[in-house]
Amino acid sequence: METTVVEIKKIDLPNGETIAYRERAGGVKNVLLIHGNMTSSKHWDLLIDEMNPEYKIVALDLRGFGESSYHKPIMSIKDFSDDVKRFVDEIGLKDFSVIGWSTGGAVGMQFVADNPGLCDKLVLLASASTRGYPFFGTSPEGLPDVNNRLVTYEDVKADPGKTIAVQTAYDQENRGFLKAMWNMLIYTHRQPVESHYDEYVDDMLTQRNLAEVYYSLNTFNISAVNNGLKEGTDQVKDIRIPVLVLRGDRDLVVTERMTAEIVEDFEGRARFVELKDCGHSPLVDDLEQLQKEIEGFLAE
Repeated sequence: METTVVEIKKIDLPNGETIAYRERAGGVKNVLLIHGNMTSSKHWDLLIDEMNPEYKIVALDLRGFGESSYHKPIMSIKDFSDDVKRFVDEIGLKDFSVIGWSTGGAVGMQFVADNPGLCDKLVLLASASTRGYPFFGTSPEGLPDVNNRLVTYEDVKADPGKTIAVQTAYDQENRGFLKAMWNMLIYTHRQPVESHYDEYVDDMLTQRNLAEVYYSLNTFNISAVNNGLKEGTDQVKDIRIPVLVLRGDRDLVVTERMTAEIVEDFEGRARFVELKDCGHSPLVDDLEQLQKEIEGFLAE
């Protein structure tokens, strides 16, 4: 296979932010990749290298991640998706499919709901639910307290078990802590090759919006029901394009229940496929299986 040529570019948005993005040129079908929390477009590299050359791939760094700017704090998933709209407008991207991973799935859903006609298909990979991703406080034993769902941004920011622990690792550039965390939660089956892994951890350290992302996921709800914190906007009904929902059977980050909520809220308009022997990063666990499901869906 020929060496994949991926350019890293930057573009200024009308709101004063600068978005960095990776672009794999060539191809006639456009695909936009939206990464998740603690990552950036860098973490898509394995898929970008291997996807069929018929696809032109664009992968952006969301505001506050990677090489993108972070002038104004985000406080909702919609803040991210509005940036995505500005971004695709600025680079002139049209008639594209979206693949959103984890938090990027929530961003993708909000984007498609708000902008009918722009996107052809939506792939939700290990995605946060249509009802968000709950943020629970920390018990005295240091474990998540499922009876204490935090409400305010200030409470999320001050949580010792998750926010402060990860933010401290960022501030101290504690790569060992971050690797241990990912090995425990994400790379439970297979780890990236060492050179890639080191680059991924360096990339994690670029994140400047950790508490804001946790808060935004906690308050996200485009379903028709109350998610335990707030009423839903019911915007899921506005997503009328084909949707593929993918979750690894070993995912410790996105629960089976969260994925069931997505499928339930789409009321038959989304197809679910379980990825066998995969955790929260099927890109590392079984890229071939992931690629087969994605490319098969995009080719329909």
